[in-house]
Amino acid sequence: MRQRPLFPRWSNSLVATLVVAVVVLLVGLPVLLMVFQRTPLVTGRARPVAQPIAFDHRHHVGDDGIDCRYCHDLFVRAPTAGMPTTARCLGCHAQIWNESPLLDALWQSRTEGRPIAWVRVHRLPDFVYFDHSAHVNHGVGCVSCHGRVDRMARIEQFAPLSMGWCLDCHRNPAPRLRPQSRITDLVWRPPPGQERGLASALMLAYDVRSLTRCTTCHR
Repeated sequence: MRQRPLFPRWSNSLVATLVVAVVVLLVGLPVLLMVFQRTPLVTGRARPVAQPIAFDHRHHVGDDGIDCRYCHDLFVRAPTAGMPTTARCLGCHAQIWNESPLLDALWQSRTEGRPIAWVRVHRLPDFVYFDHSAHVNHGVGCVSCHGRVDRMARIEQFAPLSMGWCLDCHRNPAPRLRPQSRITDLVWRPPPGQERGLASALMLAYDVRSLTRCTTCHR
């Protein structure tokens, strides 16, 4: 008499399916997590941020031609770029649009003697050290990290600010460099045919090196 198998025939297919599912889970889950970490849901990229005062960069920068340095006056000499103070804003708006309800928060700031509660847009992890002055004084322009702010009604994060994105520049900084006179120029491009020569000259002038040691950013 033929002996009946201990397990039904379909159990072979079940075991094979389970093995494949476990392998896919072990490999696929980490990959999915790494991909998710790079999406705008996590990085905050391309997400316009509302501010206590509706400051439109398209108007102030694009139409009026206000230079980055006027509002962000620390970025050439400090790790942070600096944010416009109440007094700096009132330097213009005490005379211009001074009765606009859009500026109520500005007048309230002056009356109460407290700074404007600007909302931070670009944020790096606490374990990452970034110095604006080190980058700007070595030829990295504002547009490289912040994008075309003259086209933004509300400022949004232009770059992913990921480790890989930073390392791309640190490994090959030459194409990102520009003369100091063009640091805040959002539309500047190297003269045609001079890209490589100018980049090499700026690397030498600024004493820029390819810095990829961990301690450069993690201190």
